[in-house]
Amino acid sequence: MGFLPKKPADEAGATLPAILIGSFVAFGGVLFGYDTGTIGGILAMPFWRDHFSTGYVNPTDNKLDVTSTQKSEIVSILSAGTFFGALLSAPVAESIGRRWGMIFNTAVFTLGVILQTAAVGIPLLVAGRFFAGLGVGLLSATIPLYQSETAPKWIRGTIVGCYQWAITIGLLLAAIVLNATKDRDDTGCYRIPIAVQFAFSIILWIGMYILPETPRYLIKKGNKAAAAKSLSRLRRLPVDHPALVEELSEIQANHEYEMSIGTASYLACFKPPIRKRQLTGIALQALQQLTGVNFIFYYGTSYFANSGIKNAFVVTMITSVVNVVSTIPGLVLVETWGRRNLLQFGAVGMCVCQLIVASVGTALPGSTVASKCLIAFVCIYIFFFACSWGPCAWVVTGESFPLKARARGLSMTTASNWLLNFAIGYATPYMVDSGPGNANLGSKVFFVWGGFCFICCLFVYFCIYETKGLSLEQVDELYAKIPHAWQSTGFVPTVNFTDVADLGANESRRHTLAELETAAVRRKSTATGQTEEVYREKI
Repeated sequence: MGFLPKKPADEAGATLPAILIGSFVAFGGVLFGYDTGTIGGILAMPFWRDHFSTGYVNPTDNKLDVTSTQKSEIVSILSAGTFFGALLSAPVAESIGRRWGMIFNTAVFTLGVILQTAAVGIPLLVAGRFFAGLGVGLLSATIPLYQSETAPKWIRGTIVGCYQWAITIGLLLAAIVLNATKDRDDTGCYRIPIAVQFAFSIILWIGMYILPETPRYLIKKGNKAAAAKSLSRLRRLPVDHPALVEELSEIQANHEYEMSIGTASYLACFKPPIRKRQLTGIALQALQQLTGVNFIFYYGTSYFANSGIKNAFVVTMITSVVNVVSTIPGLVLVETWGRRNLLQFGAVGMCVCQLIVASVGTALPGSTVASKCLIAFVCIYIFFFACSWGPCAWVVTGESFPLKARARGLSMTTASNWLLNFAIGYATPYMVDSGPGNANLGSKVFFVWGGFCFICCLFVYFCIYETKGLSLEQVDELYAKIPHAWQSTGFVPTVNFTDVADLGANESRRHTLAELETAAVRRKSTATGQTEEVYREKI
């Protein structure tokens, strides 16, 4: 296959339309990344600190500032909004569709931007960040959902991973804009960076009006004709092309099989056969946050400045550039190395870097050597995260769930990401800052992140299934047949859901998938007058 993923020879139709559509939808990640990156720099701006202070004087530089409590509230309220937004994404996506859902989600985000731009005090700023977070949370679960349901299986991981790449681009754009406005001595220092987000919202609005609804959602709603037109647009094939008819029939048959063995309620997501996937997804997204990456992007500018590093804004720009560039190899490796290998590689690398930063920062606090080491290994850490856990966590959760539970399952896994994001954003100032009631960990906080990275190594080996090269329907077969994650590498799908569906709903309820497959093969071999073994060899 080589280093770059290549289109299989038997893949019919054009794949460029689906790739371009999936990549554009990933643009929604810019909204999240930019908003995340903006607040960290704003908190360090001299004018903003003075303008929003309620009388507190920072003992570090004897200047007006916001308190640790206020800082926690301002930063973490975005994640609180995203948590509720992620949970609400499922009913929105199920009721009005993936496409219209994203249009609605962008409107909610825009309301938050308006409130933040108008703010001259903490209360309105906090309200604006909550609504912006609500919009980001809605988008963060719907974007991978849309991408996974439209992308060809051979490059699905790369396309879904582009969401994380868009987040990194948003972080970089925020660092650039903040560096340009940080020295302004008026409200433009923070209003200009916030208002830039209007442009991102308009781009996403216009694009989503043009793009098609996903064929899998349309199948779920019983609109096969519209699903055929949507898939035709994605694959650039006529609606009666045999390959398109076969793909659409398999999607429908898989959905009918899944519905025949249970409902798609939230409670059903925590019952077999979906429970393993749901718990794995929740833990994966939680651990992505516990690697400590958002400590760098939420509080990095302030942390670098307090560590004695000059030009902290420039250092933040450097880490953002590393983040963007390092995500690119991850988009390729997710399809060549696979999900398990890439996540394991990243977890080991992050663990080593975190422990080095913690050890040097604790042993040589404030020294030139420690500052240089901190910058170097933070950048290396970001490389390992950006090429592995950054994009791959979204890929794995985006392709793990059956169609009947995909929106609900994704909403809960994404909500776990934002819940931990909120907890880290809220707790970090108390963990790192000096002052009464604070832990004053400083660089020691990297021991915490390093410990969680070690847990990530174990989690990948025991819990993450390899889904590279499988269609979303074949992922269902993988989980049905393979009991342990470490046995999933090299799995070859054999079930044809169209044949299984022909057995009838009563048969589906009484048998396992493997038993149904055997029954379907026996039925076809009998119909063709061949032995079961010969028929299996042919298929």
